[in-house]
Amino acid sequence: MKQQEKLQRLQQQIEDNGIQMLDLKFVDLTGKFRHVTLPSSALTESLLTDGVGFDGSSVGFKSVKSGDMCLRPDLDSSFIDPFWNRSTMSMICDIVEADSRAPFIGDPRSIARRAIEFIRESTIAQEVFLLPEFEFNIMDEVSYEVTPHRCFFDIESNESSRTSKNPENPLSGYWIPEQQGYHRAPPHDFYRNIRAEIVEGLENLNIDVKYHHHEVGATGQQEIELNMAPMMHACDSAMLVKYVVHNVVINYGLTATFMPKPIVGESGNGMHMHVRLAGKQNAPVFFSDTDPTGLSDLAYCFIGGVIVHGQSLAAFTNPSINSYRRLIPGFEAPTILFFSLGSRNAAIRVPKYATTPDKKRFEIRFPDATCNIYFATAAILMAGIDGVRRGIHAREQGWGPYNDMRNEPARIQKKIPRLPVTLEDALNALKKDHTYLQQGDVFTQQLIDGWIASKWQKEIIPMQQTTTPLEFQLYYSC
Repeated sequence: MKQQEKLQRLQQQIEDNGIQMLDLKFVDLTGKFRHVTLPSSALTESLLTDGVGFDGSSVGFKSVKSGDMCLRPDLDSSFIDPFWNRSTMSMICDIVEADSRAPFIGDPRSIARRAIEFIRESTIAQEVFLLPEFEFNIMDEVSYEVTPHRCFFDIESNESSRTSKNPENPLSGYWIPEQQGYHRAPPHDFYRNIRAEIVEGLENLNIDVKYHHHEVGATGQQEIELNMAPMMHACDSAMLVKYVVHNVVINYGLTATFMPKPIVGESGNGMHMHVRLAGKQNAPVFFSDTDPTGLSDLAYCFIGGVIVHGQSLAAFTNPSINSYRRLIPGFEAPTILFFSLGSRNAAIRVPKYATTPDKKRFEIRFPDATCNIYFATAAILMAGIDGVRRGIHAREQGWGPYNDMRNEPARIQKKIPRLPVTLEDALNALKKDHTYLQQGDVFTQQLIDGWIASKWQKEIIPMQQTTTPLEFQLYYSC
Protein backbone atom coordinates (compact mmCIF):
# COMPACT_ATOMS: atom_id res chain seq x y z
CA MET A 1 0.00 0.00 0.00
CA LYS A 2 1.33 3.44 -0.93
CA GLN A 3 2.06 6.05 1.73
CA GLN A 4 -0.83 8.25 0.62
CA GLU A 5 -3.26 5.35 0.82
CA LYS A 6 -2.01 4.43 4.30
CA LEU A 7 -2.45 8.02 5.44
CA GLN A 8 -6.02 8.17 4.13
CA ARG A 9 -6.87 4.86 5.79
CA LEU A 10 -5.59 6.07 9.16
CA GLN A 11 -7.34 9.44 8.82
CA GLN A 12 -10.57 7.55 8.19
CA GLN A 13 -9.90 5.33 11.21
CA ILE A 14 -9.42 8.43 13.35
CA GLU A 15 -12.73 9.84 12.16
CA ASP A 16 -14.66 6.58 12.49
CA ASN A 17 -13.41 5.84 16.00
CA GLY A 18 -13.48 9.37 17.39
CA ILE A 19 -9.75 9.31 18.13
CA GLN A 20 -8.68 12.50 19.88
CA MET A 21 -4.91 12.22 20.34
CA LEU A 22 -1.90 11.15 18.28
CA ASP A 23 0.98 9.85 20.40
CA LEU A 24 4.38 9.81 18.68
CA LYS A 25 6.83 7.41 20.32
CA PHE A 26 10.56 7.21 19.57
CA VAL A 27 13.45 5.19 20.95
CA ASP A 28 16.30 6.85 22.85
CA LEU A 29 19.90 5.61 23.04
CA THR A 30 19.22 3.43 26.08
CA GLY A 31 16.40 1.62 24.26
CA LYS A 32 13.48 3.24 26.09
CA PHE A 33 10.41 4.89 24.64
CA ARG A 34 10.05 8.67 24.72
CA HIS A 35 6.96 10.39 23.36
CA VAL A 36 5.19 13.57 22.38
CA THR A 37 1.42 13.87 21.97
CA LEU A 38 -0.46 15.88 19.33
CA PRO A 39 -4.15 16.37 18.55
CA SER A 40 -5.27 13.69 16.10
CA SER A 41 -5.94 16.41 13.49
CA ALA A 42 -2.15 16.74 13.18
CA LEU A 43 -1.97 13.51 11.15
CA THR A 44 -1.54 15.14 7.75
CA GLU A 45 0.75 14.76 4.77
CA SER A 46 2.95 17.56 6.08
CA LEU A 47 3.54 15.60 9.32
CA LEU A 48 4.87 12.72 7.24
CA THR A 49 7.23 14.91 5.21
CA ASP A 50 8.24 17.59 7.73
CA GLY A 51 7.77 15.71 10.99
CA VAL A 52 7.49 17.35 14.39
CA GLY A 53 10.46 19.01 16.04
CA PHE A 54 11.99 18.08 19.39
CA ASP A 55 15.12 18.80 21.41
CA GLY A 56 17.60 16.01 20.69
CA SER A 57 20.08 17.34 23.25
CA SER A 58 17.67 16.55 26.10
CA VAL A 59 17.74 12.81 25.30
CA GLY A 60 21.44 12.52 24.50
CA PHE A 61 21.32 12.57 20.70
CA LYS A 62 22.88 16.00 20.12
CA SER A 63 24.72 18.82 21.85
CA VAL A 64 22.78 21.78 23.23
CA LYS A 65 24.18 24.00 20.46
CA SER A 66 22.65 21.86 17.70
CA GLY A 67 19.83 20.00 19.39
CA ASP A 68 17.01 20.48 16.88
CA MET A 69 15.72 17.20 15.44
CA CYS A 70 12.46 15.91 13.98
CA LEU A 71 10.22 12.86 14.38
CA ARG A 72 8.51 11.28 11.37
CA PRO A 73 5.82 8.70 12.17
CA ASP A 74 6.01 5.22 10.66
CA LEU A 75 2.42 4.62 9.54
CA ASP A 76 2.91 0.85 9.52
CA SER A 77 3.49 0.95 13.28
CA SER A 78 0.16 2.58 14.18
CA PHE A 79 -2.14 1.12 16.84
CA ILE A 80 -4.98 2.22 19.08
CA ASP A 81 -3.29 2.75 22.44
CA PRO A 82 -5.31 1.12 25.25
CA PHE A 83 -3.57 2.95 28.11
CA TRP A 84 -5.06 6.43 27.66
CA ASN A 85 -8.26 7.93 29.04
CA ARG A 86 -8.68 9.87 25.80
CA SER A 87 -8.96 7.79 22.64
CA THR A 88 -5.39 7.77 21.29
CA MET A 89 -3.58 6.42 18.25
CA SER A 90 0.12 5.68 18.78
CA MET A 91 2.92 5.41 16.23
CA ILE A 92 6.62 4.66 16.45
CA CYS A 93 8.72 7.33 14.77
CA ASP A 94 11.96 7.59 12.84
CA ILE A 95 14.35 10.37 13.86
CA VAL A 96 15.56 12.72 11.14
CA GLU A 97 17.78 15.78 10.92
CA ALA A 98 15.90 19.05 11.36
CA ASP A 99 17.42 20.80 8.35
CA SER A 100 17.77 18.10 5.66
CA ARG A 101 15.17 15.60 6.96
CA ALA A 102 17.79 12.93 6.27
CA PRO A 103 17.74 9.90 8.62
CA PHE A 104 19.69 10.59 11.81
CA ILE A 105 22.67 8.22 11.81
CA GLY A 106 22.29 7.61 15.55
CA ASP A 107 18.60 6.69 15.39
CA PRO A 108 18.35 3.11 16.75
CA ARG A 109 15.74 2.14 14.14
CA SER A 110 17.88 3.60 11.37
CA ILE A 111 20.90 1.55 12.50
CA ALA A 112 18.86 -1.66 12.49
CA ARG A 113 17.64 -0.87 8.97
CA ARG A 114 21.18 -0.25 7.76
CA ALA A 115 22.26 -3.64 9.11
CA ILE A 116 19.43 -5.30 7.17
CA GLU A 117 20.37 -3.40 4.03
CA PHE A 118 24.00 -4.43 4.47
CA ILE A 119 23.21 -8.14 4.68
CA ARG A 120 21.12 -7.81 1.52
CA GLU A 121 23.90 -5.98 -0.29
CA SER A 122 26.33 -8.70 0.77
CA THR A 123 24.01 -11.29 -0.89
CA ILE A 124 24.16 -13.42 2.26
CA ALA A 125 20.40 -13.17 2.77
CA GLN A 126 17.37 -11.14 1.77
CA GLU A 127 15.47 -11.24 5.04
CA VAL A 128 16.29 -11.55 8.74
CA PHE A 129 13.78 -13.15 11.11
CA LEU A 130 13.88 -12.88 14.90
CA LEU A 131 12.03 -14.64 17.70
CA PRO A 132 12.65 -12.90 21.04
CA GLU A 133 11.82 -14.44 24.42
CA PHE A 134 10.94 -12.12 27.31
CA GLU A 135 11.56 -13.02 30.94
CA PHE A 136 10.45 -10.62 33.65
CA ASN A 137 9.24 -10.45 37.24
CA ILE A 138 5.84 -9.30 38.42
CA MET A 139 6.07 -8.26 42.05
CA ASP A 140 3.72 -6.76 44.58
CA GLU A 141 5.89 -3.94 45.84
CA VAL A 142 9.42 -2.70 45.25
CA SER A 143 11.15 0.17 47.00
CA TYR A 144 14.74 1.36 46.75
CA GLU A 145 16.90 4.32 47.63
CA VAL A 146 20.50 5.35 47.02
CA THR A 147 21.67 8.40 48.98
CA PRO A 148 24.91 9.16 50.86
CA HIS A 149 23.34 8.00 54.15
CA ARG A 150 20.84 5.39 53.00
CA CYS A 151 21.16 2.57 50.46
CA PHE A 152 18.65 -0.28 50.21
CA PHE A 153 16.11 -2.15 48.12
CA ASP A 154 13.11 -4.12 49.39
CA ILE A 155 11.01 -6.57 47.34
CA GLU A 156 7.62 -8.01 48.28
CA SER A 157 6.09 -10.90 46.32
CA ASN A 158 3.08 -13.01 47.28
CA GLU A 159 4.59 -15.95 45.38
CA SER A 160 7.79 -16.00 47.42
CA SER A 161 8.31 -18.14 50.52
CA ARG A 162 9.58 -14.98 52.23
CA THR A 163 5.98 -13.80 52.67
CA SER A 164 4.55 -17.24 53.49
CA LYS A 165 3.93 -16.37 57.15
CA ASN A 166 2.10 -13.16 56.35
CA PRO A 167 -1.57 -13.77 57.32
CA GLU A 168 -2.67 -11.34 54.60
CA ASN A 169 -0.90 -13.33 51.85
CA PRO A 170 -3.62 -14.57 49.42
CA LEU A 171 -1.34 -17.52 48.54
CA SER A 172 -1.04 -18.82 52.10
CA GLY A 173 0.18 -22.40 51.81
CA TYR A 174 0.74 -22.16 48.03
CA TRP A 175 3.93 -20.14 47.72
CA ILE A 176 6.68 -21.32 45.36
CA PRO A 177 10.02 -22.58 46.74
CA GLU A 178 13.09 -20.83 45.34
CA GLN A 179 14.10 -21.96 41.84
CA GLN A 180 10.99 -24.19 41.48
CA GLY A 181 8.56 -22.01 39.56
CA TYR A 182 9.00 -23.45 36.05
CA HIS A 183 5.59 -24.09 34.41
CA ARG A 184 3.84 -24.01 37.81
CA ALA A 185 0.07 -24.41 37.56
CA PRO A 186 -2.60 -22.47 39.47
CA PRO A 187 -2.99 -21.66 42.29
CA HIS A 188 0.80 -21.35 42.51
CA ASP A 189 0.88 -19.42 39.22
CA PHE A 190 -0.69 -16.44 40.92
CA TYR A 191 -0.30 -13.85 38.14
CA ARG A 192 -1.59 -16.06 35.29
CA ASN A 193 -4.65 -13.90 34.58
CA ILE A 194 -2.55 -10.75 34.44
CA ARG A 195 -0.14 -12.47 32.07
CA ALA A 196 -3.09 -13.55 29.93
CA GLU A 197 -4.31 -9.95 29.82
CA ILE A 198 -0.85 -8.85 28.71
CA VAL A 199 -0.87 -11.42 25.90
CA GLU A 200 -4.37 -10.39 24.83
CA GLY A 201 -3.18 -6.79 24.67
CA LEU A 202 -0.20 -7.79 22.52
CA GLU A 203 -2.40 -9.78 20.14
CA ASN A 204 -4.64 -6.70 19.79
CA LEU A 205 -1.53 -4.80 18.65
CA ASN A 206 -0.89 -7.43 15.92
CA ILE A 207 2.00 -8.98 17.84
CA ASP A 208 2.03 -12.73 17.29
CA VAL A 209 2.54 -14.52 20.63
CA LYS A 210 3.73 -18.13 20.75
CA TYR A 211 2.95 -18.82 24.44
CA HIS A 212 3.31 -17.61 28.01
CA HIS A 213 4.03 -19.39 31.31
CA HIS A 214 5.56 -19.08 34.77
CA GLU A 215 9.36 -19.20 34.76
CA VAL A 216 11.82 -20.80 37.19
CA GLY A 217 12.09 -17.92 39.66
CA ALA A 218 9.78 -18.06 42.69
CA THR A 219 9.44 -14.28 42.92
CA GLY A 220 6.86 -13.83 40.18
CA GLN A 221 9.13 -14.67 37.25
CA GLN A 222 7.23 -14.85 33.94
CA GLU A 223 7.96 -15.63 30.31
CA ILE A 224 6.29 -14.50 27.11
CA GLU A 225 7.65 -15.79 23.83
CA LEU A 226 6.78 -14.35 20.44
CA ASN A 227 6.73 -16.05 17.04
CA MET A 228 9.26 -15.42 14.29
CA ALA A 229 8.87 -12.08 12.55
CA PRO A 230 10.94 -9.86 10.23
CA MET A 231 13.65 -8.07 12.18
CA MET A 232 12.22 -4.54 12.22
CA HIS A 233 8.76 -5.77 13.22
CA ALA A 234 10.35 -7.96 15.92
CA CYS A 235 12.30 -5.00 17.33
CA ASP A 236 9.24 -2.75 17.37
CA SER A 237 7.28 -5.59 19.01
CA ALA A 238 9.94 -5.93 21.71
CA MET A 239 9.45 -2.27 22.60
CA LEU A 240 5.70 -2.78 22.79
CA VAL A 241 6.03 -5.91 24.96
CA LYS A 242 7.71 -3.82 27.64
CA TYR A 243 5.19 -1.01 27.15
CA VAL A 244 2.21 -3.34 27.58
CA VAL A 245 3.70 -5.30 30.51
CA HIS A 246 4.52 -2.20 32.53
CA ASN A 247 1.18 -0.52 31.88
CA VAL A 248 -0.99 -3.59 32.52
CA VAL A 249 0.62 -4.52 35.84
CA ILE A 250 0.53 -0.97 37.18
CA ASN A 251 -3.24 -0.96 36.62
CA TYR A 252 -3.35 -3.81 39.18
CA GLY A 253 -1.23 -1.90 41.68
CA LEU A 254 1.72 -4.21 40.92
CA THR A 255 5.13 -3.62 39.39
CA ALA A 256 7.23 -5.42 36.78
CA THR A 257 10.91 -5.49 35.91
CA PHE A 258 12.98 -6.94 33.07
CA MET A 259 16.19 -6.50 35.12
CA PRO A 260 18.63 -9.32 34.37
CA LYS A 261 19.18 -10.20 38.07
CA PRO A 262 16.72 -8.58 40.48
CA ILE A 263 16.73 -11.44 43.03
CA VAL A 264 19.90 -12.89 44.55
CA GLY A 265 19.83 -16.69 44.38
CA GLU A 266 17.05 -16.85 41.78
CA SER A 267 17.34 -17.28 38.03
CA GLY A 268 17.75 -14.02 36.17
CA ASN A 269 15.85 -12.58 33.22
CA GLY A 270 17.35 -13.10 29.80
CA MET A 271 16.08 -12.05 26.40
CA HIS A 272 17.07 -14.99 24.22
CA MET A 273 17.02 -14.23 20.49
CA HIS A 274 16.28 -16.86 17.87
CA VAL A 275 17.75 -15.91 14.48
CA ARG A 276 16.86 -17.19 11.02
CA LEU A 277 18.00 -15.91 7.63
CA ALA A 278 16.18 -16.37 4.34
CA GLY A 279 17.22 -15.88 0.74
CA LYS A 280 15.12 -15.01 -2.28
CA GLN A 281 11.53 -16.29 -2.13
CA ASN A 282 12.14 -17.14 1.54
CA ALA A 283 14.63 -19.89 0.65
CA PRO A 284 16.27 -21.31 3.83
CA VAL A 285 19.86 -20.22 4.35
CA PHE A 286 20.78 -22.01 7.57
CA PHE A 287 19.67 -25.55 6.60
CA SER A 288 21.68 -28.46 5.22
CA ASP A 289 20.41 -32.03 4.79
CA THR A 290 23.95 -33.42 4.77
CA ASP A 291 25.10 -32.05 8.12
CA PRO A 292 24.38 -34.04 11.32
CA THR A 293 23.03 -30.96 13.08
CA GLY A 294 21.18 -29.77 9.97
CA LEU A 295 23.21 -26.57 9.71
CA SER A 296 24.71 -25.14 6.53
CA ASP A 297 28.30 -23.89 6.34
CA LEU A 298 26.90 -20.37 6.19
CA ALA A 299 25.09 -20.98 9.50
CA TYR A 300 28.28 -22.30 11.11
CA CYS A 301 30.15 -19.21 9.93
CA PHE A 302 27.43 -16.89 11.20
CA ILE A 303 27.69 -18.59 14.59
CA GLY A 304 31.48 -18.29 14.33
CA GLY A 305 31.18 -14.54 13.85
CA VAL A 306 28.97 -14.20 16.94
CA ILE A 307 31.44 -16.24 18.99
CA VAL A 308 34.63 -14.52 17.79
CA HIS A 309 33.08 -11.09 18.48
CA GLY A 310 31.11 -12.24 21.52
CA GLN A 311 33.05 -10.21 24.07
CA SER A 312 32.65 -6.89 22.27
CA LEU A 313 29.11 -7.81 21.21
CA ALA A 314 28.18 -8.06 24.89
CA ALA A 315 28.65 -4.28 25.21
CA PHE A 316 25.41 -3.97 23.20
CA THR A 317 23.58 -7.21 24.09
CA ASN A 318 24.35 -7.01 27.84
CA PRO A 319 25.01 -3.31 28.41
CA SER A 320 24.36 -2.95 32.14
CA ILE A 321 26.23 -3.67 35.34
CA ASN A 322 23.33 -5.87 36.41
CA SER A 323 23.71 -7.94 33.21
CA TYR A 324 26.78 -9.60 34.68
CA ARG A 325 25.02 -10.53 37.93
CA ARG A 326 23.00 -12.90 35.69
CA LEU A 327 25.88 -14.27 33.61
CA ILE A 328 27.22 -16.56 36.32
CA PRO A 329 27.43 -20.37 36.48
CA GLY A 330 24.57 -22.42 37.93
CA PHE A 331 21.47 -20.58 36.68
CA GLU A 332 21.21 -21.66 32.99
CA ALA A 333 22.78 -18.36 31.98
CA PRO A 334 25.72 -18.88 29.60
CA THR A 335 29.23 -17.83 30.50
CA ILE A 336 31.19 -19.66 27.79
CA LEU A 337 30.92 -18.92 24.06
CA PHE A 338 30.25 -22.35 22.58
CA PHE A 339 27.28 -23.74 20.64
CA SER A 340 25.17 -26.78 21.38
CA LEU A 341 22.48 -28.99 19.94
CA GLY A 342 19.67 -28.47 22.42
CA SER A 343 21.66 -27.67 25.58
CA ARG A 344 20.65 -24.51 27.43
CA ASN A 345 24.09 -24.17 29.02
CA ALA A 346 25.51 -22.91 25.73
CA ALA A 347 25.74 -19.31 24.57
CA ILE A 348 24.24 -20.41 21.24
CA ARG A 349 21.72 -23.25 21.11
CA VAL A 350 20.48 -25.04 17.99
CA PRO A 351 16.95 -26.19 18.94
CA LYS A 352 16.43 -29.91 18.36
CA TYR A 353 12.78 -29.36 17.44
CA ALA A 354 13.58 -26.92 14.58
CA THR A 355 14.36 -29.60 11.99
CA THR A 356 12.63 -28.52 8.78
CA PRO A 357 14.43 -26.21 6.31
CA ASP A 358 12.02 -23.30 6.87
CA LYS A 359 12.41 -23.46 10.66
CA LYS A 360 16.17 -24.05 10.96
CA ARG A 361 17.58 -21.43 13.28
CA PHE A 362 19.68 -20.94 16.38
CA GLU A 363 19.11 -19.18 19.68
CA ILE A 364 21.57 -16.65 21.10
CA ARG A 365 21.08 -17.02 24.84
CA PHE A 366 23.21 -14.33 26.47
CA PRO A 367 21.35 -11.05 25.62
CA ASP A 368 19.07 -9.38 28.17
CA ALA A 369 16.41 -6.70 28.13
CA THR A 370 18.63 -3.87 29.36
CA CYS A 371 19.84 -3.70 25.77
CA ASN A 372 18.65 -1.30 23.11
CA ILE A 373 16.95 -3.96 20.98
CA TYR A 374 17.80 -2.18 17.70
CA PHE A 375 21.49 -1.81 18.56
CA ALA A 376 21.74 -5.37 19.89
CA THR A 377 20.12 -7.06 16.89
CA ALA A 378 22.09 -4.91 14.43
CA ALA A 379 25.34 -5.79 16.24
CA ILE A 380 24.49 -9.52 16.20
CA LEU A 381 23.78 -9.28 12.49
CA MET A 382 27.08 -7.49 11.82
CA ALA A 383 29.04 -10.08 13.84
CA GLY A 384 27.39 -12.90 11.90
CA ILE A 385 28.03 -11.22 8.55
CA ASP A 386 31.69 -10.81 9.46
CA GLY A 387 31.88 -14.49 10.34
CA VAL A 388 30.41 -15.46 6.96
CA ARG A 389 32.65 -13.12 5.00
CA ARG A 390 35.78 -14.33 6.80
CA GLY A 391 34.78 -18.00 6.81
CA ILE A 392 34.98 -18.43 10.62
CA HIS A 393 33.43 -21.91 10.75
CA ALA A 394 32.36 -22.54 14.37
CA ARG A 395 32.53 -26.34 14.16
CA GLU A 396 35.91 -26.35 12.47
CA GLN A 397 37.18 -23.94 15.14
CA GLY A 398 36.21 -26.51 17.77
CA TRP A 399 33.54 -24.29 19.36
CA GLY A 400 30.85 -26.99 19.34
CA PRO A 401 28.55 -28.72 19.38
CA TYR A 402 28.94 -29.54 23.08
CA ASN A 403 26.24 -30.25 25.66
CA ASP A 404 28.00 -29.31 28.90
CA MET A 405 31.37 -27.61 28.72
CA ARG A 406 32.15 -28.66 32.31
CA ASN A 407 32.37 -32.28 31.15
CA GLU A 408 34.83 -31.55 28.34
CA PRO A 409 38.61 -32.05 28.68
CA ALA A 410 40.72 -29.10 29.77
CA ARG A 411 42.38 -28.88 26.35
CA ILE A 412 38.96 -28.17 24.79
CA GLN A 413 37.84 -25.76 27.49
CA LYS A 414 40.99 -23.67 27.05
CA LYS A 415 40.22 -22.83 23.42
CA ILE A 416 36.60 -21.72 23.99
CA PRO A 417 36.15 -17.94 24.36
CA ARG A 418 34.42 -16.62 27.49
CA LEU A 419 31.82 -13.91 27.85
CA PRO A 420 32.93 -10.84 29.81
CA VAL A 421 32.44 -11.01 33.56
CA THR A 422 31.81 -7.26 34.03
CA LEU A 423 30.48 -4.37 32.00
CA GLU A 424 33.98 -2.84 32.13
CA ASP A 425 35.36 -5.94 30.40
CA ALA A 426 32.69 -5.72 27.70
CA LEU A 427 33.33 -2.03 27.03
CA ASN A 428 37.10 -2.59 26.88
CA ALA A 429 36.50 -5.42 24.38
CA LEU A 430 34.31 -3.11 22.27
CA LYS A 431 37.02 -0.45 22.32
CA LYS A 432 39.46 -2.98 20.82
CA ASP A 433 37.07 -4.83 18.52
CA HIS A 434 34.48 -2.77 16.65
CA THR A 435 35.58 -2.61 13.00
CA TYR A 436 33.05 -5.29 12.08
CA LEU A 437 30.26 -2.99 13.30
CA GLN A 438 31.36 -0.17 10.99
CA GLN A 439 31.10 -2.16 7.75
CA GLY A 440 28.49 -0.62 5.46
CA ASP A 441 28.42 2.47 7.71
CA VAL A 442 25.98 0.65 10.02
CA PHE A 443 27.57 1.86 13.29
CA THR A 444 29.63 5.04 13.33
CA GLN A 445 32.80 5.64 15.33
CA GLN A 446 31.06 8.55 17.02
CA LEU A 447 28.21 6.33 18.26
CA ILE A 448 30.58 3.61 19.50
CA ASP A 449 32.80 6.12 21.33
CA GLY A 450 29.75 7.86 22.78
CA TRP A 451 28.26 4.55 23.94
CA ILE A 452 31.45 3.59 25.76
CA ALA A 453 31.85 7.03 27.35
CA SER A 454 28.22 7.19 28.46
CA LYS A 455 28.35 3.76 30.09
CA TRP A 456 31.47 4.69 32.04
CA GLN A 457 30.17 8.09 33.17
CA LYS A 458 26.57 7.14 33.99
CA GLU A 459 26.93 3.58 35.29
CA ILE A 460 30.41 2.29 36.05
CA ILE A 461 31.86 5.32 37.85
CA PRO A 462 28.74 5.88 40.01
CA MET A 463 28.75 2.18 40.94
CA GLN A 464 32.44 2.38 41.85
CA GLN A 465 31.70 5.33 44.12
CA THR A 466 28.66 3.80 45.88
CA THR A 467 28.94 1.87 49.13
CA THR A 468 26.54 -1.09 49.17
CA PRO A 469 24.74 -2.81 52.09
CA LEU A 470 26.85 -5.93 51.50
CA GLU A 471 29.99 -3.93 52.32
CA PHE A 472 28.51 -2.99 55.70
CA GLN A 473 27.76 -6.65 56.35
CA LEU A 474 31.29 -7.66 55.42
CA TYR A 475 33.39 -4.84 56.79
CA TYR A 476 31.52 -2.67 59.31
CA SER A 477 33.05 -4.36 62.35
CA CYS A 478 36.60 -4.44 60.99
